[in-house]
Amino acid sequence: MKAYIVLLRPFTLLAPAIGIMSGSFVAWGVGYHEFHDPQWWILCKVLLGGFTGAILNGASNAINQIYDYEIDCINKPQRPLPSGKVSMRSAWIISVVLYVASLLIAFALSYEFAIMVFIAAFCTIIYSVPPLRTKRYWWSATLTIVIPRGLLMKVAGWGVLLPIWYTEAWYIGLIFGLFLLGATSTKDYADMEGDKRNNCITLPIAFGVKKSALMIAPSFIVPFLLFPLGVYLKVLHGNPLLLIFLGVSMCIWGSYVVYLILKDPHSLTTTENHPSWRHMYMMMVYAQVVLGVAYFI
Repeated sequence: MKAYIVLLRPFTLLAPAIGIMSGSFVAWGVGYHEFHDPQWWILCKVLLGGFTGAILNGASNAINQIYDYEIDCINKPQRPLPSGKVSMRSAWIISVVLYVASLLIAFALSYEFAIMVFIAAFCTIIYSVPPLRTKRYWWSATLTIVIPRGLLMKVAGWGVLLPIWYTEAWYIGLIFGLFLLGATSTKDYADMEGDKRNNCITLPIAFGVKKSALMIAPSFIVPFLLFPLGVYLKVLHGNPLLLIFLGVSMCIWGSYVVYLILKDPHSLTTTENHPSWRHMYMMMVYAQVVLGVAYFI
């Protein structure tokens, strides 16, 4: 059982769950007076939306490890599939069941939410599965991560409760998409050896460790300037003080992460979970929680 749990990489399930729920809380705050359902039922829909994001990410993790088997045999032989603790057949069953379950729940909640989940599921599949396997090239890999896990995640959460054609939803999605545009590459540095052998041209392989570190640095700071800008332009309608605080605190935190990266870029290649990757993940969760609170209050 432990091996199956490890296959799903439970720590990574937290961000999409919180991300979708955060988007739903934003929509709840914006459309509070438009809802006629009991609040307990709205909360149930929000929680189910978060659960959908988590199991979709679990399905994605499983299928990614199936098609990364040869790479993981080099980079991460302790993982469930290379170590033989989980069979390839079992991994396939888990992945398919979770993909189907996420789509069924999404359709039960809202057809607009279901559209976002379907697009996200499609992106996670083409990221790993040949012949497209967008993971092979840094630019296509970046797009197929940024679109579902950054831009569309907030819009999907919004779509649980409200129509998705609100400028505000896409503006917020843009902020998180720009953050992931560079931040997701922090995971590629530790995998360079296996990626090279399997012809996956990631950002650090394409541009070198030092230059690619400089390329991703702005993504930890610049996107969060859009929070105070959105308040000023009246695009964002959450608590203005909390939104400004979120933008400023994320810029400060991001500056520290940039310092960790640039002071010794080559240390990114020596460990699977470099401090910059852990900070990136915690930044994502923190921003989503504070954003949801800023609208819900």
